[in-house]
Parts: sequence; C-alpha cells; structure tokens
Amino acid sequence: MRHGHCLCGAVGFEWDGPPNWVGHCHCESCRRATGSPLTSFVGVPDSTWRWTGTAPARFASSPGVERLFCPTCGAPIAYRAERFPGETHFHLALVDDPAGLTPTAHFHWKERVRWLAHAEDGLARE
Repeated sequence: MRHGHCLCGAVGFEWDGPPNWVGHCHCESCRRATGSPLTSFVGVPDSTWRWTGTAPARFASSPGVERLFCPTCGAPIAYRAERFPGETHFHLALVDDPAGLTPTAHFHWKERVRWLAHAEDGLARE
C-alpha cells in the first residue's frame, strides 16, 4: 500500500498495486499550477486508490481538466483529465515512500523552461 499527503497533512491518499506510469510533466499549465519548472506525477488506476482525511478542493483549470488541492494549505494533490479516463495523476513528491516509483519519461518536453539545468551541472546541492 502506498500513502501520500499534502503539506499540512489534512488531505491524504493511498493506493494498492502498481501505477500505470511515472513521469515528469513540463507543460505550461502544470508549471503555473505548481510554481515549479516541472511536475512529477504517478498515474494511478482509479479502482486502486482512495482519499484519507479531508477531501480535496477542485479547480477546473481548462475544459475537461480538474486540479485537486488541499483546501487548508493549498498544496496541489492531483490532476484528472477526460483524455485520461480511469486514472488519477498524483504529485509524486507527496508520496511518503516513493522507492521504486522512478520516472521513465518527460511529457510536453517542447514546453520545458530552457533555464532548467541538468541534474549533473556541478551546482551545490542543499
């Protein structure tokens, strides 16, 4: 069983079984929703997960797209879209123990920010 939660812990989620995929999204919409240069998601089949704690708030960010977030701390929790029926995309960074959930692809690569350097760029890591 995998578990995750928002910054304040009010909204939680859990699922059992393997995810459909794990990857990084570079689209402008995800960047603006999170304030970060990319967002890592884990796609989970809808039949395998459930909310724990407070239910998230919802925002229709564009037609057929719903972003879910904590109504208390505002942390983004998940993404749903009509074009991906039967699955919910949870923010990977919220998973308590992400061991084994390694991203395998970059999505919307052409929309990436050009200033984001490769991880092996020699910059200090704090």
